[in-house]
Amino acid sequence: MKHLKCYLPFLTLMLAACGGFAGDPPTTPPPISAAKPVADTKEVAVITTTEGVIVVEFWTDAAPKTIANFKKLAKSGFYDGTCFHRVIKGFMIQGGDPLTKDPAAESRWGSGDPGYKIDAEFNDHPHVRGVISMARSNDPNSAGSQFFICHGDPSFLDHKYTTFGKMIKGDDVLEKIATTSTHPPDRPDKRMGIVSIKIVPASSVN
Repeated sequence: MKHLKCYLPFLTLMLAACGGFAGDPPTTPPPISAAKPVADTKEVAVITTTEGVIVVEFWTDAAPKTIANFKKLAKSGFYDGTCFHRVIKGFMIQGGDPLTKDPAAESRWGSGDPGYKIDAEFNDHPHVRGVISMARSNDPNSAGSQFFICHGDPSFLDHKYTTFGKMIKGDDVLEKIATTSTHPPDRPDKRMGIVSIKIVPASSVN
């Protein structure tokens, strides 16, 4: 026992150098995995028209249900092949009516919808040039698919119509459509077609 006591300090040092006693947790920390990149969740609407492309960003803080409805319709191809059926220079350009896919139904343009209505989400974003807002009838909760993009600054619509985004690209296209010649009731003489509306990541748009 006397000789064993002499070797105990030496054995302890050897075990520590070899990684500790059996059953001890490892002293080397586990490797740290690289952080995963955060996915880009911000989306924009790319409105391809016969006059060029308009890009709209959404105000998610203002009208989430309206935006969700617009995105759903766009992703289903609902808007593809429609047109801007109502154009008033200095005021707005209006589209989104599925009836405008049929030129023979011009007398009914402006009355179409997706077969349902959505509630209004009035907010503090004003109606100024480039802002996109939902069209409706006299009932505040009667919007469906039709929308308009402001060409002027119609502040009298504030808190009465649901604004939900703003144009970030294509002001020249807005100008072309808004200033085209028209005939009653505010119909463009030349068809201002909406080829498609695509919902894409904001990072994919230059």
